[in-house]
Amino acid sequence: MSDQNPCFHVLAYYYFTRLEDPLLEVAKHKEFCERMDIRCRVYISEEGINGQMSASEEASELYQAWLKSDPRFAGVVFKIHHHPEHAFPRATIKYRKQLVAIDVPVDKAMTGEHVAPEKWKEMIEKRDANTLILDVRNDYEWEIGHFDGAELPCLETFREFPEYARKLKEERDPKETKVMMYCTGGIRCELYSALLKQEGFENVFQLDGGVINYGLKEGHDKWRGKLFVFDDRLAVPIDEKTEEVISHCKHCGALSDVYYNCANMDCNALFLVCPECAETLKGCCSEACTCAARLRPYEKVERPKPFRRAHYYETVTHSKGS
Repeated sequence: MSDQNPCFHVLAYYYFTRLEDPLLEVAKHKEFCERMDIRCRVYISEEGINGQMSASEEASELYQAWLKSDPRFAGVVFKIHHHPEHAFPRATIKYRKQLVAIDVPVDKAMTGEHVAPEKWKEMIEKRDANTLILDVRNDYEWEIGHFDGAELPCLETFREFPEYARKLKEERDPKETKVMMYCTGGIRCELYSALLKQEGFENVFQLDGGVINYGLKEGHDKWRGKLFVFDDRLAVPIDEKTEEVISHCKHCGALSDVYYNCANMDCNALFLVCPECAETLKGCCSEACTCAARLRPYEKVERPKPFRRAHYYETVTHSKGS
């Protein structure tokens, strides 16, 4: 996933560890990062840390060493890609009560067995009718890429996963079913796999380090399409050897893995669109939105960045016919 002449590291990491004063850790992170060429989205809670970061190579190495120097975070694993520019607009470091929105008690000691990418590929090759490959990401992540044979739970949000887990054991034998679970970086699986085990599923496995780690170690074998990432890149190949596109334009159905936020500021929906339809509808997700009162100006770019209301076009107004 590297670009030519990369100059920034893009880090993805998480670590569960008990923190007595997470607000103090937030303050420490802010103090460290404000002195460095770092932009990020880092959440810290009583249960640990979940971070995504872009940084100069020097700042990246200093941050990794700094975090690991704390015994509570010594075991953290950083997944690293390269990119020619920052992948985040600014540094956001916040306290968050839940690192993963789940709203029910979870015994993390029951987390599923971590499976290395090499073994994961082998398990996919040897899967049988009793094997369920479960994608625990959002539908817009699934749409642009997923593993061969994977299933996506039909959920509005993953806060509904506990109910899904209860229903799943009515459809599949929890003693015989082998559940292979994966997500982008691994953190969601830590909790969702434990929920399945709490519901009685005995054979639960999770891809260690998520799809990011799989791409770094095994490339695109058994993977279809691109990987959705929660930064300015949005859609990236999981390795350097494939540019497969499996998703389609919302309007005309042409192959496309380019995401736009609707130019209607009161809609802002994230949708897939081909270059021709993006230009025709001026970056809107529907004909109706092209007539909205507040439209961002359309910019013809190959890979638009996600719209962030706090940083762009805050006062843009547009009336029909102007």
